Amino acid sequence: MATVLIVDDDPALRDGLAETVGDLGHVPVVAASGEEGLARLAAGDVNAVLLDLRMQGAFDGMATLARIRARPEPPPVTVLTAFASPANTIEAMRLGAYDHLTKPVGRADLAAVLDGMLQRARPDPVPEDRRPAGGLVGSSAAMRRVQKTIGLVADSPATVLIGGETGTGKEEVARALHAFSGRRDKPFVPIDCAAIPAHLLETELFGHVRGGFPGATADRTGAFGRAAGGTLFLDEVGDMPAAMQAKILRVIQDRMIAPMGGTPARIDVRLVAATHHDLPALVAEGRFRADLYYRLAVVPILIPPLRERLADIVPLAEQFLAAHGKRLSAGAAARLLSYPWPGNVRELRNVMERAAFLGRGGMVAPEEIDLPGGQGQAEPDGEPASDLPGAVAALERRMIARALDEEGGNRSRAARRLGIQRQLLYAKIDRYGLGDAVTEPSEKTTDDVGKSDSEDGL
Repeated sequence: MATVLIVDDDPALRDGLAETVGDLGHVPVVAASGEEGLARLAAGDVNAVLLDLRMQGAFDGMATLARIRARPEPPPVTVLTAFASPANTIEAMRLGAYDHLTKPVGRADLAAVLDGMLQRARPDPVPEDRRPAGGLVGSSAAMRRVQKTIGLVADSPATVLIGGETGTGKEEVARALHAFSGRRDKPFVPIDCAAIPAHLLETELFGHVRGGFPGATADRTGAFGRAAGGTLFLDEVGDMPAAMQAKILRVIQDRMIAPMGGTPARIDVRLVAATHHDLPALVAEGRFRADLYYRLAVVPILIPPLRERLADIVPLAEQFLAAHGKRLSAGAAARLLSYPWPGNVRELRNVMERAAFLGRGGMVAPEEIDLPGGQGQAEPDGEPASDLPGAVAALERRMIARALDEEGGNRSRAARRLGIQRQLLYAKIDRYGLGDAVTEPSEKTTDDVGKSDSEDGL
């Protein structure tokens, strides 16, 4: 039996969590504000904390988390929010949260996170101010895993290897790692290893001194030098020539670089690499050094293709359009969801920018979405409805049907893919008559703790 502190300024949600925590065999204690929670924590005998993100008062959830983690022996903390974003997910994990969950929290999920918190606690981080996540958009389960990993390793010196298809947003992940790290005030230097000819890559990375080779008429600082104190991002590292692979391996091992024609010097650079290649396969074929692969993949982050992140397509499209002062219609959203996006986020950005430039109104209509070969025009349920509620319903039905199909009819996995609670998915399956596409999950379902922000929307 453990004592669990629940900090939430919503009485109903606070009481609901307390009841569930008690049912799970623990002792709940409650606080209605960050200040009250910190005072209760100072009294001692708290084993774990459930902390609301948005609270009134001097300390919101993030400020309260920072103060809890600054204590000499802080208990593990899980942050709960109905308004999850890449920024608050990454920052909560970076500040030392054990996990970051979206309300409503299911009983099984709450039991699992409490068990995990009570078994182990993470080391203390150094609390700092919150920072934006830049272009890293995504609320799908897959992207939230990526965001949590970023928060966990942003402040570490570990080398990170980002994998994923072309156009999935690998550089955005690298930039988020830098922006949320203690190196954020130093340079972020990206280098595309596939775009630089092999004979120029060495001088581009390491630089040269005057007279270092014929034609070197002046000193030149390489990418490692320009990234001093900051982050060097080696994009498409899988295309790096074999000779350069050996040099990069030596730099990682020795933390030293030697400009062409110059003397070695110690460096302080955080290295992040990315590739669309299957590096283990290249290692097996002898086309990539195994020792370099293991040095780069200390922390691997895999970004799923956009076709596997249905919940991210519309938010991404809306962000791209918002930069041009335009909005996405429900019918246009349905078209986007019916297309497989082989070019991933990069292709989606291009399509939305084209629609913004060529469209005449403030709302992008379905016919203004220009997809290759007219793809995405034929809808399985006929033409999109003319009214917004009907279009949204058709959109929901297609998203749910696709998620169920891709997960073999398993409702639990489909709910995770869509980023919604299982009970909400069950109701929508009944509403849209999709029961034939469902297989019964083996796990026992439980009621959710708290209420959903939206009973109808995905």
